[in-house]
Parts: sequence; C-alpha cells; structure tokens
Amino acid sequence: MPRSHVTSAEPAPDGATLSDLLRRYDGTGEALSCRPLTQGLLNRGYHLTTTRGRFFLKHHLDGDRAAIIRQHRATQRLEALGLPVAPPVADAHGNTVAVIGGRCYALHPWVDGRHRDGGELTAPQCWRLGGLLGVVHTGLERVMRARAHDPQPPDPSAAPEDTFAVIDELLALVRGHRPRDTFDELAEHRLVERRSLVERYAHRRPEAFPVTGWVHGDFHPLNLLYRDTEPAAIVDWDRLGVHPRAEEAVRAAAIFFVRPGGTLELPKIRSYARAYRCTAGAGAGEMAAAVHRVWWERLHDFWMLRWRYQRGDRRADHQFPAAAALVVWWTREYEAVRDAFCD
Repeated sequence: MPRSHVTSAEPAPDGATLSDLLRRYDGTGEALSCRPLTQGLLNRGYHLTTTRGRFFLKHHLDGDRAAIIRQHRATQRLEALGLPVAPPVADAHGNTVAVIGGRCYALHPWVDGRHRDGGELTAPQCWRLGGLLGVVHTGLERVMRARAHDPQPPDPSAAPEDTFAVIDELLALVRGHRPRDTFDELAEHRLVERRSLVERYAHRRPEAFPVTGWVHGDFHPLNLLYRDTEPAAIVDWDRLGVHPRAEEAVRAAAIFFVRPGGTLELPKIRSYARAYRCTAGAGAGEMAAAVHRVWWERLHDFWMLRWRYQRGDRRADHQFPAAAALVVWWTREYEAVRDAFCD
C-alpha cells in the first residue's frame, strides 16, 4: 500500500507497543519490522511485517475514537457492497481501534498497488473513475442514511473583502522575504494577479447552497491505489462527512486531470463527469453549481502560500505553480470547463 505524503521522521511504535497491539488480534503473528511510510496531515502510517503477513498500521493523530469507528464501519459496509476499499482488521473482540499509551491505532490489510494520475488513464478508465466515485456516493447514502447527523449547510463562500486582507498580508510577507528567490517572484506576481481577478469577478460570489450527501472527503490520486489498470483500494477516509457531493467530483477532477502547466484535460473530464452523473444521479444543474463553487473556492484559496510564508512549511511549494496557473486558466475558460462537467 504505497502512500503519498512526506516521509515521516516520527519513529515507528516501539516493540512493547507492537507486542501489545498484535496480542489483541488473532492470527497476525509477531512483529518482524515496522517501517514509517508517510506523514500525512491527519495520521501517520507504517508498513508492518509480521510472521503471518503484511499490514498497514495507521496512527490516528486526532484520536477521535467515535469518528474513527464511523469511518471503519462505513468502509466495512461499502466492502459488502463490492467497492474496492481496505477495511480495518477487527481484533478478537470485534474492535477496530486500539488505544495504546493514549494513541489510537488501526490495523489494515496491506494492499499492493500504485497511484495513477489522470494523465495515465485512458478514456474508458476515466469513465470508470467517474463511475467509481458515483458509486461511492450512492453507496454511502445507502450505508450511512440512518446514521447521518442532520446535514449542515456548507460554509458560506469566501467574501472578497476577506480575500483582499489575506492577499495584503501575504504580499507583505513575500516582499519582505530574504534572500529573495524565484518562488518569491512567482508568488508576488500571482498574488497581484489574483487581486485583480477577485476584483473583476466579485459580483459572481455563489449564494445558493448545493445538494449535500455523505462523501469520502479527500478523493484524489494519492488516496486511490491501482492494481494494473483497475482500482484496488480507496484509502484514507479521515474526512468522511456530509458535504456537497458534486463538489467532491469537481475537486477530484481538478486534481486528477490537471496538467503541469495548469490546464485541465477537458476530454477526459467529460468522460469522467458523464459516468459520475449517471451513477450518482447528479443533474447538469447540480454539476454546474459545483463547478462554480469550486472555481470560486480556488480563486480565493491561498493555502500553499500560507504554509510557506506563515508556517515556514515548504512541503506544498512544488504544487503552487500549476495550482496558481490553473485558477487563471479556469477563469478564462470558465464556460468550457463548466460544459465539460455538464454535457
């Protein structure tokens, strides 16, 4: 189960912790090795090899046991519907969360596979990808319906006046950064450019709240493992929740099908979106509203620059050039992007 973020400097659980953990499970054997894999924002992962096999050991950093159990039950039920997921292993008492030393762990079967972005997918594979996400949404509606909290309306869309304040703050940090480098030059250019775009399109702020439903919450290439040409497992369900479902489809496409230069592969999106609409039952109006809200969200989003200049965290720097260019291109090609999702 190759993972996707930054290699973790966090040491693996010690021998006593692993022994305590594995004693709770039948047939897992004794630990031979436990290698840190990644450090995500919400958890840490380890490749655990035992005398009986290989596992993915997940350390949930937030420690919200009820939320973790909800995620686990959702994947168990989705597996029963035939979806490619990797539910956790249950211990001898049927529990899927182990609390050891105040830390929450979950043990999953190891899934051999690799990540594939949209550039590697053929048109039929794009269709299957969109269909898969549609089945995820309809499957979640089936298995979570009686257990859902009353859906809350989505957060209001970003206000231009708040965005102007963020741009001013970031521009001050960028212009004061020393030694100045090419990233600083690009960041300043994009911030000034973005201010102009927000001013020009301030009148297009979304108002209506879209259709909501249970969603994976973080569906993108790094959370989908392929075995050969077919999806083997959808992983990392930490953001499972009730949100605008079509917006997840649009956000996912904007990650799967973005080119390095910051443009979208619209023919592939058209195939993907048609399959999603067929399987999820999403109409053209719902998709158009989702495209508009995600475009507006991207227009006002500066998380990569916040990480670099406010937190001193440069892990997302490599994503910034394409992401910033995409906002400009998407604004210019707004109708073509909307039509690709709605035709």
